[in-house]
Amino acid sequence: MTTTPSSASPEPSVADRLQHEITKLRAQVESLKHHVKLQTATLLTADSTRQILQSPTNNAAAEQKLLARCEEQGAHKQRCLYRACASITTFKVTDPDPNAVDGGHVLGLRFEIMTNARFARPYHVLLNRPYSAPNRRYLRIHRHTVPQCVPLSGLAARYLPLPTARKTDHDDDDEHVQKKQDLARFARALRRELVRYHNRAAVIGDMRKAAGLGSNKTVPDQADESELGQELVDLSAADAEAKQISLQWRDGRSGRLLISDDGEVVKMVVHGDAGQDRETVRQLLGGAVRVEEVAGRLEDH
Repeated sequence: MTTTPSSASPEPSVADRLQHEITKLRAQVESLKHHVKLQTATLLTADSTRQILQSPTNNAAAEQKLLARCEEQGAHKQRCLYRACASITTFKVTDPDPNAVDGGHVLGLRFEIMTNARFARPYHVLLNRPYSAPNRRYLRIHRHTVPQCVPLSGLAARYLPLPTARKTDHDDDDEHVQKKQDLARFARALRRELVRYHNRAAVIGDMRKAAGLGSNKTVPDQADESELGQELVDLSAADAEAKQISLQWRDGRSGRLLISDDGEVVKMVVHGDAGQDRETVRQLLGGAVRVEEVAGRLEDH
């Protein structure tokens, strides 16, 4: 007579439990280190700290060292404040190419983006003036570091239109009206698209954290097979613009979440072995309007 194997999932071994505790402790240590750095920077830039250090003491060498740290931290704080307030700046450079147009004069735009409480690497757009009179003042994009998923060419066509050909006596006046360029509106629209892109990418990272992905999680002690079937095993962006989010479950189900430019939920579809799984869609969305609400439901799910 054959015996039926037990359907209960095996309990994690002692080594797995120890590894899980070590992972949790390491995460706590990194969090405490970050907290100490933040508090140290706050104390170094405080006026009371500077007054204490400037008062006469017996340890002048330590004073000078701490004052130097205060000056460095103050300069860093001022630089961060400038980058946060002046998110779009201009600068002039010279093209080293001897055959460059307009004598090598290039106008640069610098875009500052903050994501996850940190400044990202600035984006740059370089513009020159390759046209002759009477269209000498028209700008054209020369080089840029903007991601391909950002519609830079569309924004340039809208706010920095190229000059049209000179009209003749047989042409209609309405067809050859020169469109004016608006560099300020172009810069604002481009930064808005960059911020939208980074916000969408950041919220996908928040969803991964809420679903417990990207970390060395061990299986809970009391987890059974039905609970494991509900776990997400993958959540990532399905396109370069981060407007489509791909979801994969342990039991083989797959889903796709569509969001707008501003992170609003457009549509969600989940497919399983029996076709569309509308119940899972209702559990994850539940009337959510923005993708941040979906991330919160994932954390509670």
